[in-house]
Amino acid sequence: MNRITEKENPASTEIDRLSTRRALEIINAEDQKVAKAVAESIADIALCVDRISERLSKGGRLFYVGTGTSGRLGVLDASELPPTFGVPYEMVQGLIAGGYDALHRAVEASEDDFNLGAADLTDRNLNANDCVIGIAASGTTPYTIGAVSHARKMGCFTACITCNPGAPITEAAEVPIVVVVGPEVLTGSTRMKSGTAQKLVLNMISTMVMIRLGYVAGNRMTNVRAANKKLVERSVRILMAETGLEIEEAKELFAKSDNELRKAIVMHSCGVSADIAAAALAASDFVVKKAIQKIQSDGERI
Repeated sequence: MNRITEKENPASTEIDRLSTRRALEIINAEDQKVAKAVAESIADIALCVDRISERLSKGGRLFYVGTGTSGRLGVLDASELPPTFGVPYEMVQGLIAGGYDALHRAVEASEDDFNLGAADLTDRNLNANDCVIGIAASGTTPYTIGAVSHARKMGCFTACITCNPGAPITEAAEVPIVVVVGPEVLTGSTRMKSGTAQKLVLNMISTMVMIRLGYVAGNRMTNVRAANKKLVERSVRILMAETGLEIEEAKELFAKSDNELRKAIVMHSCGVSADIAAAALAASDFVVKKAIQKIQSDGERI
C-alpha cells in the first residue's frame, strides 16, 4: 500500500537548516491545509453523527479505539464530554492500546496485536446497540482494525478516521472518514497534520452528537457541570441568557438549584421546585427542553 502519511514532504526537506521563523512558517502553511481536507469529508462525518445519535438516544454507547496519538485523542475527546454536556462517563469511552498508561508514555508494541482491540471492547461489554470509531492515521494498525472488525461483526455501527485512502481500516469500517492531509512536515510524524485532522473530526462528531441528543440550546451548553469557579460563572451567564434574569437573581436561582444549570433553567421556565425539576430531568434523559415539555404536559407546579 502506498501510504501518503509516510511520504516525504518536499516543502520541508531542508527544515533542519532553516531559521526558526522560516521553519515555523512552513509548519503553519502545512497546517492550513488540514481544515480544507476535513471539509472534503463532511458528508461522511454527517452520516456518522446521525447514525451515532440514533443509537445513543436508545441507550447505546460510543467507543473510540486507537493507538499512540490517535488513541490519546480519542480518550481526550471522550473525557471532555461529561463535564461539558452533563452526560455519564459510560456514554462515550476512549480505548487506547496499552491501557491508560499509554496516555503519558509510549506502549507501541501493543498496537500490533489484532485480537487485543476486540478483547478490550469485550471487557467493556460491547453489544450490538453500541458504536465504535477506529482512529488510525495510517489506517493499518492491527489493534484498531481488529477492534472495528469485531464490532462490525457484532452488529455495532462502525466508522474510522484515517488519513490514507484505501487503507485496510476503510474496508473494516461501515463508514470510513478519510481526511487526506498529505505528507507530514517530519516524515511519518502523524502527530502533526494527521493528528490535527483527527482532533477536528472528533470535535465535530462528538459536539454534533451532543447537540442532536438535546444537550445544547442554541449555542449554549445548558447541561454543563459547574465543577469549578470558572464553570460556575459560565453557568450563571448562560442562565441569565436563557431566562433574562439579572445577575443577582440568576445567582440566587442557581444556588437554589444546587448549582445545576439544567435544573435552574427548568425551575425558572416552569415555576417549579428543585425536586420537581430534578424528577422531570431524570425522566427526560436530562434534556432541558424535554423536561420543560413534560412538566407543562403534566401541569405540575411548585
